[in-house]
Amino acid sequence: MRITAASSVAKMGRLAATEATGHIRDALARCNEAAIVVATGTSQFETLRALTQAQGIDWGRVTGFHLDEYLGLPMSHPASFRRYLKERFVDRVSLRAFHYIVGEGDPAAECQRLGKLIRDTAIDVALIGIGENGHLAFNDPPTDFCTQEPYHVVTLDAACRRQQLGEGWFDAIDQVPKQAISMTVPQIMKSRAIVCSVPDRRKAAAVQQAVQGPVTPDVPASILQQHRNAALYLDAASAEFLDSDTLARYAGR
Repeated sequence: MRITAASSVAKMGRLAATEATGHIRDALARCNEAAIVVATGTSQFETLRALTQAQGIDWGRVTGFHLDEYLGLPMSHPASFRRYLKERFVDRVSLRAFHYIVGEGDPAAECQRLGKLIRDTAIDVALIGIGENGHLAFNDPPTDFCTQEPYHVVTLDAACRRQQLGEGWFDAIDQVPKQAISMTVPQIMKSRAIVCSVPDRRKAAAVQQAVQGPVTPDVPASILQQHRNAALYLDAASAEFLDSDTLARYAGR
């Protein structure tokens, strides 16, 4: 794992997007196609903005996969991750295909459908974030590091639901769905490269635990320590609790 602490959220996003762009270009040069995973949330605003402005990518050879989505939330809802991705990413580039998670209908069947699509696909880069409770995607602690399924139905814990409320996606906690479909941690870890964008001081404790603590299902993001090509992009606030020795040890790895 490598860590880059930028001076601002905007710079963090540009740096993360530059790295993701490099992985996409390499895949296109090597295989004539690329596959990516795209996350949502406030942590991805700057990264996705910069990525959609990147030059020299033939998006028509790129396939995208959706990371997670609430159950039962229509695409018309302001908090819908399908809506978020359509407005902030999919409508701004011309992808070969983008595979949304549909959280309405039969969730087990939807997990099977998505699993068939991604199981034999080599993901070149996954753009992800870390939650305030240390989650990856919607895999709240303690999470399953061993499942063989690419997608599963999860129950959101109280901290995760409070984060969604605090970020302004909902007006009241009882409006936040209690379940979601999420890409699993093992599926995320299969990605050839991971670019993780994590701004804001409210995530500083989770970043510290993920980087300086043991690898444990109680801190799902700690698994990134075991990935060969994971890059963690922080701003000054989210990096606040990391000591200088840690930043030096993980810089440029």
